[in-house]
Amino acid sequence: MTPSDTTETNASSTRRRTATLRRATRETRIEGGIDLDPVEPNVDVATGIGMLDHLMTAFAVHAGIGLELRCDGDLEVDDHHVAEDCAIVLATLIANALGDRSGIERFGWSMVPLDESLSRTAIDLVRRPSANIELDLVRPSVGGLACENATHFLETLALTAPFTLHVRVLEGRNDHHKMESAFKSLAVAFRAAIRSCDRVTSTKGVL
Repeated sequence: MTPSDTTETNASSTRRRTATLRRATRETRIEGGIDLDPVEPNVDVATGIGMLDHLMTAFAVHAGIGLELRCDGDLEVDDHHVAEDCAIVLATLIANALGDRSGIERFGWSMVPLDESLSRTAIDLVRRPSANIELDLVRPSVGGLACENATHFLETLALTAPFTLHVRVLEGRNDHHKMESAFKSLAVAFRAAIRSCDRVTSTKGVL
């Protein structure tokens, strides 16, 4: 992707941890908004890929955040551009809503089951891009989402935001369950990491 291929605009609130974003390229057109501190979370995701909608919705619901996202992409090619660009938009929304990241707990971790599947996540919201993802998926795709693009979504999210992310599926036989438990585990860890606190959680004094 060259710089001429993309245009984007964004806005972030200083009173609440919210952000909006419009991003357009030759491959996708996406509009999104996020609220990290909603009174009543509104979650509405439509990417054109059923499983990606399901996973992003699960993330938002279990993180306790508001998320609206609409994507019109080149699914006639395949699902890669849509999955990648939706991750870029979500990452940018998170980064803009968090601002300088002072006054957050920073770290979060969780283990979340879904039937026979069990996933573990650890997250550090410091601006150090690192993605260590192991979903142990065996099918080519689930619900229109290539299994490799489920992994790529999480990698892109962490590297774009940026933050440090470890997600590992520890147990499971059903790839749908593995994906969903992984995204729910991420959600629970993320919810803990963005929790407000009265200090800068770094020996450097900044995140």
